[in-house]
Amino acid sequence: MMAQYLALKAEAGDCLLFYRMGDFFELFFDDAKIASAVLDIALTARGEHDGDRIPMCGVPAHAMEGYLARLIKAGHRVAIADQIETPEQAKKRAGSKALVMRAIVRLVTAGTLTEEALLDSRTANWCVAVGEASGSVAIACADISTGRFELIETDAAALGAELARLNPAEVVASEASAFAEAATVLRPRIDFDSAGGEARLKALHGVATLDGFGQFSRAALAAAGGLLAYVEHTARGSLPLVRPPRVRRTDACMAIDAATRESLELTVSQAGQRKGSLLDAIDRTVTGAGARLLGADLSAPLMDRAAIEARLDLVQHFHDDAGTREMLRSKLRALPDIGRALGRLAAGRGGPRDLGQLRDGLDGAWRLGDRLAGMETAPPLLRELAPQLQGHGALIDLLARALVPEPPVDAANGGYIAEGYDAALDDLRDTGAGGRRAIAALEAEYRARTGTQSLKIRHNGVLGYHIEVPARNADPLMAADSGFAHRQTLAGVVRFNAPELHELAIKVTQAGAHALAAEAAHLEELTTQALARSEPIARTADALARIDVAAALAERAAEGGWARPGLVDHACFEVEGGRHPVVEEAIARSGGRFVANDCILSETSRLWLVTGPNMGGKSTFLRQNALIAVLAQAGSYVPAARARLGLVDRLFSRVGASDNLARGRSTFMVEMVETAAILAQATPRSFVILDEVGRGTSTYDGLAIAWAVVEAIHEENRCRCLFATHYHELTRLAERCDALSLHHVRAREWKGDLVLLHEVAEGPADRSYGLAVARLAGLPPLTIRRAKAVLDKLEAGRAKTGGLAAGLDDLPLFAAAAEAEEEKVDALREELARYDVDALSPREALEALYRLKGMAAE
Repeated sequence: MMAQYLALKAEAGDCLLFYRMGDFFELFFDDAKIASAVLDIALTARGEHDGDRIPMCGVPAHAMEGYLARLIKAGHRVAIADQIETPEQAKKRAGSKALVMRAIVRLVTAGTLTEEALLDSRTANWCVAVGEASGSVAIACADISTGRFELIETDAAALGAELARLNPAEVVASEASAFAEAATVLRPRIDFDSAGGEARLKALHGVATLDGFGQFSRAALAAAGGLLAYVEHTARGSLPLVRPPRVRRTDACMAIDAATRESLELTVSQAGQRKGSLLDAIDRTVTGAGARLLGADLSAPLMDRAAIEARLDLVQHFHDDAGTREMLRSKLRALPDIGRALGRLAAGRGGPRDLGQLRDGLDGAWRLGDRLAGMETAPPLLRELAPQLQGHGALIDLLARALVPEPPVDAANGGYIAEGYDAALDDLRDTGAGGRRAIAALEAEYRARTGTQSLKIRHNGVLGYHIEVPARNADPLMAADSGFAHRQTLAGVVRFNAPELHELAIKVTQAGAHALAAEAAHLEELTTQALARSEPIARTADALARIDVAAALAERAAEGGWARPGLVDHACFEVEGGRHPVVEEAIARSGGRFVANDCILSETSRLWLVTGPNMGGKSTFLRQNALIAVLAQAGSYVPAARARLGLVDRLFSRVGASDNLARGRSTFMVEMVETAAILAQATPRSFVILDEVGRGTSTYDGLAIAWAVVEAIHEENRCRCLFATHYHELTRLAERCDALSLHHVRAREWKGDLVLLHEVAEGPADRSYGLAVARLAGLPPLTIRRAKAVLDKLEAGRAKTGGLAAGLDDLPLFAAAAEAEEEKVDALREELARYDVDALSPREALEALYRLKGMAAE
């Protein structure tokens, strides 16, 4: 046995190996140590290997999914080694001592899950592969649980942003990839051959050409090939549902890099949880598929104005018709997740209940389609979606006739094919039922014959049907002429058999086995029929999800008094009464009221410089406007009284930063890297929010950097920007930058206490209120008094000298400074100045001479 285990473990590689032994999956050696720690189960030992006891632990086969979920969540991959023959088949093959053959039937990895117990119903589960060819880069991504498959044309610079958008469970790349660092799994280079990827796609979808799916670059085909090869490798011959690929370009959506997603907390909070995110604050969906689609919409706001308006028209339709909205949400709430049920069936991991979910879900979709088709004023998107809810009449009828109303999860015990669907199956069931009635009558006869009222006829997997009596009543049955044959003696009972019981048992068992086989055949046929319509079913699931999202956004808009945003082609940003949806919800729970603020950015006032005290609401104001842009282009109403926006091609947020110790970056370095990305990539159609740039270094350096960044954004990037700062010296830029306007968050001191009004007003702040905030935070009074004395001294010095900003008014304009040549550096003189000639040895002097000669020749 151990030789078989070690061979399978070698095949499993870095996966934990679940080795089937009877009713348990066992783990050995280091796998057992890891699993016992993660699962908090007992670690034992058995036998010996190389002179040492073998560590082991095990989990019940019937409860495997729960343990798998914990191992996958802990970052492990698991290989399932199951028995591929019965003990009887093994004995027939190699004799009575034959070892049952086992094989790895599946690799369970984070990106290839389909089971309900292992997945979050409200979150997509992406598996991603990165492909490269001729300098181009593409991403193939699939949600195996629903079959959704996308190919994304991108480039090396945008790859990180795309991966951040998808937030994949697994990233697969070639061993020779330039992006191996981003991958969680490395696969052989041959899997990422573009010609091989094209062949795999054609074979998968049974086509001679891919022209019907779109035009694919070599990089996209390489990524598709790598992903399909990995899925085939993990599925071990049972390929899950993979729908025809959808091609998408990165410029079809608002570009949002990883740092901005984290800062704005679009789908997860900075704590890594859904709670506290924008998605959590607006999600009113009533289906898992709707929640997954809403997350995808927020992650990839559209750049196509017509598509955005189509979504908004649908949201408005449900917003304005509360009765229809409530009816829809009530119907949708009762529907099962047919997309994931279809995915389980396609992967060979489905069962009768999944077919029942298809039946009920498609029937509900059909009825919903009838209701929607009767609407006279339906918007275009709804008219497009309604027909996709229907067209499954034959399959619905078949499943309704074939299945019982509530099919079981597990097919092993039968009972899921409805009576009347198969006359032969009904006969087998009647035979089995008649035999069981005869066994019950026989039990009564045996009791009367023996005078033992406690006699029972029982059944188990070892003895089958047998007679059981308490040990104290066994003597009459042990007599030679009793007609009973002794089978087994236990502590308190004795078991027997009898010829009449044996004959009946054979009849019942055979009828039951034949009935199970007949039901299994029907299950296979019904599954085949369902999978033959997998793409139309998947389109129905997509349509239901889109309707759910629109109705949910309408519900959220009605709850919060949100407004439909107006979209224009020029770069403006006009928001009246804007609010932060996450913060507003948190304040409302505590009984407070959120203070709404306006933000009007135009060509003549596209850069707002916002000053004011800490805790005054600057960061909230910046973030809320960025979130309004995301919501609008995702096709949602926005938390404002009125909004009119020009499309944003790139969104950048540099609000708050933290150390990235793993990459050797300090807080200030992270801040500078993010700011550099903004200056390099922002266009006139972009929207940028920056908070306290330059705060992580010395005062002079920080002010200089902040000054230069403001000028660069104003003169070079020319994008819409909100720039919050505590450097009041920057307000002088309003005299030099014609599209910069000054604003502040209002605050007042009342009887020695700071009152934060959270209102944004025109003009600069009158002062910073830093000491007042420190007092609010609880700094000791002595420390506050000392700080006040130091501040008075500093301000007195600033009054005499002009302070930090002295001389800044004499600087040339940014454009003129950019044209000026950098001061030439005399490298030879600098190198010579480094040497202490008297301290050089002859050898060092000769080496220095050669080095100087080389520099002179450059």
